[in-house]
Amino acid sequence: MALKIVVLAKQVPDTRNVGKDAMTAEGTVNRAALPAIFNPEDLNALEQALRLKEQHPGSTVGVLTMGPPRAGEIIRQGLYRGADTGWLLTDRLFAGADTLATSYALATAIKKIGDVDIVIGGRQAIDGDTAQVGPQVAQKLGLNQVTYAEEISVKDGVATVKRHIDGGVETVQAPLPVVITVNGSAAPCRPQNAKLVMKYKRASCPLERQSPAPSSSTVDGGSSAVDYSFLYEERPYLTLNQWSVADVDGDPAQCGLAGSPTKVKAVKNIVFQAKESKTLTASDADVESMIKELLNEKIIG
Repeated sequence: MALKIVVLAKQVPDTRNVGKDAMTAEGTVNRAALPAIFNPEDLNALEQALRLKEQHPGSTVGVLTMGPPRAGEIIRQGLYRGADTGWLLTDRLFAGADTLATSYALATAIKKIGDVDIVIGGRQAIDGDTAQVGPQVAQKLGLNQVTYAEEISVKDGVATVKRHIDGGVETVQAPLPVVITVNGSAAPCRPQNAKLVMKYKRASCPLERQSPAPSSSTVDGGSSAVDYSFLYEERPYLTLNQWSVADVDGDPAQCGLAGSPTKVKAVKNIVFQAKESKTLTASDADVESMIKELLNEKIIG
């Protein structure tokens, strides 16, 4: 059977480079100050989707992401690897979303896409590490969900999933439609295909084109922008789907900061030094001492 698959992907700040400008005054991540990358576990999810597409002729894979216009790069990276289409949720009303508001926005978009058989995403994003969005999307859509997946197969409308759990591997089955989150221990994503890169390298959403980057050099060493507008008329597939809150019939009160009951207080890059480490035995006295220290330092409690 042909499958309609949506991959949830996120452009995340590279948390290996967290500096003093990593936070905004509102307590949200200052994404403009950090390098942006494809969330690692979402790449594992994309690979599982592409394998299902290969196993089921006629299947399609679409990449759904939310973010500023530059997040369209995530869709392009999906197209370079074999995805068929993508949708970018971009609107100032989406900004500053926590997991609740993010899952609401994604769920409304999936409803608009319609007739989706499988929603696949990474277990969690490296900028939040909550692992909440996938399950929340499933709950909002009223779908079955399977987490910690490493391998996925589908037969007769039923997904069979091998999932990594403490102490081993568990195999479960769930009828379609289903939401599945994938572990980083699953197969790594395939590299970008050169032919697909050439085909889709000019793909963009309308907002991205409003501030085109210089793409050619002049004789005097300066730069000039090349107008590729004619390409979008000749090749409609180069125009990425761009949706606002209104486009997905979303409630502004449930989007972005307005719909986010949790706020990030601070983001810090903490490096533990050797002098901060302590070796403990399994004795009751050492354990009690550690607990008291953690309580006194307000690390727990």
